[in-house]
Amino acid sequence: MDFKRLLAFFAIALVILMGWEKLFPSPKPTQAQQQAAQQQQKAATTNTEAALTLAKPITVTTDTVKAVIDENSGDLRQLTLLKYEATGDESKPFVLFNDSKTYTYVAQSELLDAQGNNVLKGVSFTAPQQNYTLNGDKVEVRLSAPETNGLKIDKVYTFDKGSYEINVRFDVTNASGHPVNLTAGYQIVRDHSEPEGQGYFTKSYVGPVVYTPEGKFQKVSFSDLDDDAKSGKDEAEYVRKTPTGWLGMIQHHFMSTWILQPKDGKSVCAAGDCQISVKRRGDNLYSAGVSVPLAAIPSNGKTDIAVNLYAGPQTTSTLVKVADKLQLAKDYGKVHWFASPLFWLLNKLHDLIGNWGWAIIGLTIIVKAILFPLTNASYRSMAKMRAVAPKLQAIKDKYGDDRMAQQQAMMQMYKDEKINPLGGCLPMLLQIPVFIGLYWAIFASVELRQAPWLGWIHDLSRPDPYFILPLIMAATMFIQTYLNPPPTDPMQAKMMKIMPLIFSIMFFFFPAGLVLYWVVNNLLTIAQQWFINKSIEKQRTQGEVVS
Repeated sequence: MDFKRLLAFFAIALVILMGWEKLFPSPKPTQAQQQAAQQQQKAATTNTEAALTLAKPITVTTDTVKAVIDENSGDLRQLTLLKYEATGDESKPFVLFNDSKTYTYVAQSELLDAQGNNVLKGVSFTAPQQNYTLNGDKVEVRLSAPETNGLKIDKVYTFDKGSYEINVRFDVTNASGHPVNLTAGYQIVRDHSEPEGQGYFTKSYVGPVVYTPEGKFQKVSFSDLDDDAKSGKDEAEYVRKTPTGWLGMIQHHFMSTWILQPKDGKSVCAAGDCQISVKRRGDNLYSAGVSVPLAAIPSNGKTDIAVNLYAGPQTTSTLVKVADKLQLAKDYGKVHWFASPLFWLLNKLHDLIGNWGWAIIGLTIIVKAILFPLTNASYRSMAKMRAVAPKLQAIKDKYGDDRMAQQQAMMQMYKDEKINPLGGCLPMLLQIPVFIGLYWAIFASVELRQAPWLGWIHDLSRPDPYFILPLIMAATMFIQTYLNPPPTDPMQAKMMKIMPLIFSIMFFFFPAGLVLYWVVNNLLTIAQQWFINKSIEKQRTQGEVVS
């Protein structure tokens, strides 16, 4: 197998990497499933599209986040993750929620009556102070609304030390003189703008996600919602009932989800199945929401409903402790069967070594060793082809433009030399799922964000600031062209020398962690291929029969 096939391997892998979702899109709910729940959900969501105008900000600062709550609506409008740097500007902290002119991304919560109307429509909350700071293990922000229709309602936010979970609780006292049925509504709302850092080769899914035991994990893209809206499907809603699960929005490295059942805890849907809806709203924002029915509140009775919001990094070790299957929100795409175990191994190596860069090198060596039988077969085939390259050139010179005679002579030579010209292709193709899995295991891992390796590499999730690793990778690819069988066509030979430069330029924009993997992989490949080439040349020199 020559370098052309190696480039074909890269091309096929990249096509699969970028086009898999287009070729094999995630299944949508059936029309019957949608219609079964839409009528009930429509009434409950008619009045939830509150205007996103921040009137009176309440600021909450903890050791992990800085949150801004709108005092009037009680919605969480801004959330800054203090321990993470902004993608575009390392001097600033990362902003997840925002309601500025740049983009809209907020968390809303409300109480609805039996007709689906907001029971506090036109009524504003008030808080005892405008600034809160975490001094102990937790800080609580209580927002109180004036009694309305006999209902006294407080909304309480609780922030815990060292956590990205925010508990949002409604305390309700019924003084109306009759029983009341209420439903709590929780939504993550955002526009379709792409976060900073989305590039052609470093692009990840941005949009709504849902997990329920019945429907499993599902991504509902903005484009799908747009297409459904254009086709006139009932507000493009994805509706289902569920006794538990979670839903929200994800993007590269970060996420926000309402948790219906905490890990080892009880579901908030105890009064009946919760109802999930994902849709494009009338204001062209997108919502991933859930309606949680409350048990009837008797006259003079009290009740409360609390749902946790996880808004933070997609750190696997944290997600598995928050809710069942929440780690699925760490988007590995269609190759999670390969990427998940590879990240597990990478994480174990990090626990042992203590540095993500060296862990990537260790992972590369282990994967290379596991794939050794496959790669060894490929490189032996390439070495044999390289060894007979002069004979191939002689055949081409002898027969000139007579392609038929040329092919017959080449096939006879392959038979005499006991060479299978396609012997290196299948082993290479079998490595494609592993290659893609490794790509996503490294690319999708927020654990590598701000993780240093050595020297000039201070963040393995960002491109190499001095392009040293891409240049080293270019050098290794040039070396590989000389170890591979040279193309018999002069123009192809020139192209093979240019292609490493083109590929290395592409890798200028890749995260340093990914380039580090490829540099180490190429170095190991060069060593393996050089040894096999020398072995084959020695055998041929001594006149031994190469098996």
